[in-house]
This record gives sequence, C-alpha cells and structure tokens, in this order.
Amino acid sequence: MTWLRAMIEGRARRHAIAGAAVTGIAAVALLVLLVGRGSDAAAQSSLTVDLPPPASDRIYGSPVAKGRPIVVIDAGHGGRDPGATSVSGQVREKELTLALAQALRDELVKRGRVRVAMTREDDRYLTLDDRAAVARRLNAAMFVSIHIDSAANPLARGASVYSLSDVASDAEAARLAARENADSGTIGRDGSVETMLADLAMRSQMTASADLASRLVNKAAGRVELRPNPHRFAAFHVLRRADAPAVLFEAGYLSNADDEVLLRNPNERSKMVLALSQAIETDIAAHLRR
Repeated sequence: MTWLRAMIEGRARRHAIAGAAVTGIAAVALLVLLVGRGSDAAAQSSLTVDLPPPASDRIYGSPVAKGRPIVVIDAGHGGRDPGATSVSGQVREKELTLALAQALRDELVKRGRVRVAMTREDDRYLTLDDRAAVARRLNAAMFVSIHIDSAANPLARGASVYSLSDVASDAEAARLAARENADSGTIGRDGSVETMLADLAMRSQMTASADLASRLVNKAAGRVELRPNPHRFAAFHVLRRADAPAVLFEAGYLSNADDEVLLRNPNERSKMVLALSQAIETDIAAHLRR
C-alpha cells in the first residue's frame, strides 16, 4: 500500500502545481486587462499644461527704482537665428547683441532711474511676436531692440536708429525692415471702429518713437560712430507690436572691419551703452512730466 499512497500524493502535488500555474496566468491576464483599460482611459482624457512664455518676464531694478517705469531691452536674433557674421568670421550678431543688451541692463539698473526687463538672457530663438509680447505683458514704457547691420559695401559703417513708420525713409531702410520682418506673418485690418482707434494709438506711438530716436542720436553724437542721417524710419513688425515707444538700434556694421573691432571691444561698447542709457532716461523723464 505504500506505493499506492505515494502515487496518490504525487498526483496531488501535480494538481497543486498546475492549479498554481493557472492562477498565475489568470492574474497576469487580469493585470494586462486592467492596464489596457487604464491606457484607454488615458487616451480618452486629456491634460492641459500651461507652459511658461518663451521669453522671460523677469524685472531688474535697484531698490530705489521700485515702481519706476519698465524698459524692455531686446537682444536681436539668437538660437538658430545667428544674424550677421563679422567680416573676420569670428563673431556673430546674436553674440554681440546679447553682450550689448546685458551691459545696457546693468548700466540702467546701476543708475536706478528705471526698471529693466530683457526678451532673452541667453542664446535662444524668439519670434518677433515673442519679443514684443514681453513689452505688452509688462505694460512697458519703452522697447529698445538691439541689432548690428551688415552690407555688401565693406566701407559702410556707423550706428543708426530706426523708429516705426508705415513708409520707409529710404530703400535701404525698407530692405532692412523686410529682412527683419521675415517671420512676422501678416496683420489684417478690417476697417472697424476698433481698428481705427488702434490706428490713432499707433500714430501716437510712432511720434513717441521718433522722439526717442532723436534723443538717442543726440546723446550718441560725438561719442559713437554714426552713419550719415542716422535716424531712419521703417515698418518694423517688432516695433509695431510692442505697444510702447520703441526703437531699433543698429550698433554698426559687422561687414566693416573697423566697426567689428569697435563692437568687440567692451570699452567701446560702454560708450554706446552710456549714450543709450542717458537717452532712455531723458525720454522717460520727459513722458513723466506730461
């Protein structure tokens, strides 16, 4: 009878193992079913995440500048948009515009008469609307976009200042605006009352921008190499969309060897920064008195 007992116990063990295996398979199948249902539920629902704006809204200012007007400084180009390349091939526009913008920010903060925001503080790509939106979000009192020019003529040199106008001051200004506006898209007009009111506001903005450009030229004269007729006009999209007095400052020509040397020299850049700072403060003070 010993052999019979052993056979019965062996069969019992085999049935137990088989039962455990079936139970394990069933558990796995249930798990797969539950995961599948979870995936279906996730697919049927959606999650909306509010991403931060591509440009920073950080405001710089000394304690004495609390509550003072905000000036937005826009370092032109950046990221996949390098801008012009210097005649030596050793530096790109996006690098020098950022250096100028950072130096201007630091000078204005040190002087303490305004607060400052920047559209970019590193090497990143921003659309023109991204840049102008910073000024609108912060209700800025002024928008200054910094660029460096380039021309086929290697003798062309000197800084210039552009303010907003529907009609360009000359063919070169029109070409520059078309180049800078390349990714702006088109703004439609419908002839509504809102559009007419917007046009009136734009005329006021153009006048204020022209005044700012004139002050900047006056402060730069004698300190900074300026091109002939340095104040020019064109329909720059980034200036139009800023909703504030706005200018585009071309600090010189990277296609000119002498301008490249000056622009790469921090001491020479500081002269531009001082002229810009004084013009900005004078313009802000003039508007505060009104």
